[in-house]
Amino acid sequence: MAIKGLGGKELAFNIVLFTLCAVIFIIILYPLYFIVIASFSDSTLVSTGKVLLFPKGTSLFGYKEIFQDSRVWTGYRNTLFYTLFGTLINMLFTMPAAYVLSRKEFKARRPIMFLFVITMFFNGGLIPTYLLMKDLHITNTFWVFILPFCVNIFYLIIARTFFETALPGELYEAAVMDGCSHFMYFAKVALPLSKALISVIGLYYLVGHWNDFFTGLIYIRDNNLQPLQIVLRDILLSNQVFQNGAGTGGGAASGGYAQRYADQIKYGVIIVSSLPILMLYPFLQKYFEKGVMIGSVKG
Repeated sequence: MAIKGLGGKELAFNIVLFTLCAVIFIIILYPLYFIVIASFSDSTLVSTGKVLLFPKGTSLFGYKEIFQDSRVWTGYRNTLFYTLFGTLINMLFTMPAAYVLSRKEFKARRPIMFLFVITMFFNGGLIPTYLLMKDLHITNTFWVFILPFCVNIFYLIIARTFFETALPGELYEAAVMDGCSHFMYFAKVALPLSKALISVIGLYYLVGHWNDFFTGLIYIRDNNLQPLQIVLRDILLSNQVFQNGAGTGGGAASGGYAQRYADQIKYGVIIVSSLPILMLYPFLQKYFEKGVMIGSVKG
């Protein structure tokens, strides 16, 4: 009887747990689903709350207007370049620095790490930073997206902790006996064993570059260098102006959008800006699961 009672309690617990997880999943998923269906539903029906589970008054006008704007393709090109090249530079700086700072035989690692950590709490502020970028002659160039912020200290700490805890010291000693230098050990042993770390940190860097809005807003004036996020912001602002009844004309080139399709533009912009990154997660999922606990306490 005790065993049966315990089995019944466990079954009830599993049912409650499954129900709770399902509710949380729906709460998280529904806003994403609503954005998708609202992006090709009639804006009037969306704003009046008549679009809840299924699209109504479907039309691709919003996406058509977005992609007919040549600035979108220029923004996509720029953002892809900034994201891929920027992530490559991030990893080229972060991984070697993390490895060096993880080596106990490197006597200066604590003072250097202390200087790195200070930058997490203090910075020069916006105006001094802008003046510095201007003096370095990298404002209004693509380098302002790449060089100034090429190392994230938090990710550096995660990578350093991984090299300290996940790679046993005996592994390095065995490599040294085989004639490995630090450079060979890092390139041929440490990096191949750090695929989960590289995938997780690389994904964080990549998402950061893709969503980077502030850099383009502050440091870039040339429209041909603007990232996708700034271009989509301009489209949204134009859409809001004409949604409120200001201006005349039509078409993306003149900035006018039909009021009936205002929400299609708004939600379409969200999809256009988010979809490429969301498509990456399934391919990196297995590494992400392995690397999500990097740096945590392990028993």
